[in-house]
Amino acid sequence: MARRVPTSRKWLVTIAAWAIGFLIFFPILWTILTSFKTEAEAIASPPSFLFFDWTLDSYREVQSRSNYFLHFYNSVIISLGSTLLGLVIAIPAAWSMAFVPAKRTKDVLMWMLSTKMLPPVGVLIPIYLLFRDFGLLDSRFGLVIVLTLINLPIIVWMLFTYFREIPGEILEAARMDGATLWAEIVHVLTPMAVPGIASTLLLNVILAWNEAFWTLNLTAAKAAPLTAFIASYSSPEGLFYAKLSAASTMAIAPILILGWFSQKQLVRGLTFGAVK
Repeated sequence: MARRVPTSRKWLVTIAAWAIGFLIFFPILWTILTSFKTEAEAIASPPSFLFFDWTLDSYREVQSRSNYFLHFYNSVIISLGSTLLGLVIAIPAAWSMAFVPAKRTKDVLMWMLSTKMLPPVGVLIPIYLLFRDFGLLDSRFGLVIVLTLINLPIIVWMLFTYFREIPGEILEAARMDGATLWAEIVHVLTPMAVPGIASTLLLNVILAWNEAFWTLNLTAAKAAPLTAFIASYSSPEGLFYAKLSAASTMAIAPILILGWFSQKQLVRGLTFGAVK
């Protein structure tokens, strides 16, 4: 029998959740509002929240100074390319860890996760030299490779968690029916784990989209994504807050829209296997 939760407690939890959500979203909201201000209003003290002269001048100047759509195209190619390549590698790896008995599986998973704890600057010089020698500097292909390797541990971990919730008897039945290893992974395992794969894809697209360290250090102009587009509005003379906010809003708008329309699939994937 389910425990009855008092109405007052429901209201308290709801209000607390909305307050925390608003607190987390407030910096993004402030950035969006600042993008519609003039530079003078952006640095005014005390700041104005809603009552100011709304203008699109910052957006016009950003678009006139920079090729937004080139940076947007680079971000799409790099984030989707690295995520899809990561899935191609991680699905067989997670399958073998989830369904092939091995004593060291947890140790391997922990070792993979530990690589995320290494400060990126610690390996910047060797990776930069490798990119220089192989002609990968300022190339989309090079960024796809490095972001795939960076996010691969997270992709494998998430897929391993989802695959563990799938009954192994189903795969054994497929083998008894004559399914090859490729057919087992592609036609049996993958369709059953679509929610988990979809949430993994979405989260890693967001991680790759927001990656700044490697994109700023391994690109110049041709392959620069939106993170470099934002950084270009910081100058030695100071920050142009309105223009920087406009550039930031243009950079985060696509990922905010993607997250809004895919939130149901994302939540479903994150809770996949939580209730049996």
